Amino acid sequence: MAASVLVIPGLLGSGPDHWQTRLEGEFPTARRVEQKDWARPDRSEWVATLDRAIRECAEAPILVAHSLGCVTAAAWASDRPQGFVRGALLVAPSDVERADAPEAIRGFSPIPMMRLPFPSVLVASSDDPFLTVARSRELAVAWGSRWLDIGPAGHVNAASGFGPWPAGEALVRQLADANPAERGLPPGSLSRER
Repeated sequence: MAASVLVIPGLLGSGPDHWQTRLEGEFPTARRVEQKDWARPDRSEWVATLDRAIRECAEAPILVAHSLGCVTAAAWASDRPQGFVRGALLVAPSDVERADAPEAIRGFSPIPMMRLPFPSVLVASSDDPFLTVARSRELAVAWGSRWLDIGPAGHVNAASGFGPWPAGEALVRQLADANPAERGLPPGSLSRER
């Protein structure tokens, strides 16, 4: 797999035992999108940091987002044309619009509810404390994502037992290895032309 991989953690980042951190070690082309402040996220700042990271890639990358990172990726994509990103794995998005959402993430509302300009897979857990199954399906439909329910897996993080996650790595490889037509894109749509 030669595609660039950008890892986009959520609130508080992803620690050493998190599947995203482990995934970085499995893909030589992977690098983390480092936010200035993981504890006090700012939507416009996080989106701008992601934009810089994407533009620094030599080719359209695969985004690997978790939790608030998924909302960041959707916010970035809301006004971008096709071709900047090869695909995205969106794992356990945080529902920043829930009444009980932590105050720190409410500034990411509203969640963009439009089709993403790249193929994506939304991975949901049936007992995620930050996203109901119904809401995960709603986001998948709005974003045009393939929806994948992995059963009771909490927030799909280290606290839920997700250090190494071979199934997640396999999903990244599928997104990277598929040609544009298999991902539902027209040939040549992955160019870096702006």
